[in-house]
Amino acid sequence: MIQDETGELETGSGWMVGGLAFAASVMVMVGSFSIVAGIAAIFDDGYIVVSRRYAFDLDTTAWGWIHLVLGIAIVVTGFSLFANQAWAGIVALVLSVVSAVDHFFFIPYAPFWSILIIALNVWVIWALTQARKIRG
Repeated sequence: MIQDETGELETGSGWMVGGLAFAASVMVMVGSFSIVAGIAAIFDDGYIVVSRRYAFDLDTTAWGWIHLVLGIAIVVTGFSLFANQAWAGIVALVLSVVSAVDHFFFIPYAPFWSILIIALNVWVIWALTQARKIRG
């Protein structure tokens, strides 16, 4: 059940509900991964191997804080999608784009992991936009 603009409940299609549940699940998962990676980078400077001569060379602790804060925001938004909060859809799209960009800059440090997280973020963006299109 989804609330329309007037506040009345309307039934959503199975594709819409499934797409939103998928997006919310992946967001909670990606956010949790970012939180764990952020905590590891904050407490262990050797966790991230810093390559030489990279244009976006940040301190390991800085990368950790970026991942931690972004991960917490993504998890909260994912749970808000489950709760069908009105603001969560747009915030989820924005955070997925920000997370993908963050991990693009993180590719030299963890290439496979970053590309995997970027792909999951793209999948979330697709699921959210398709659910929105079906909703009307």
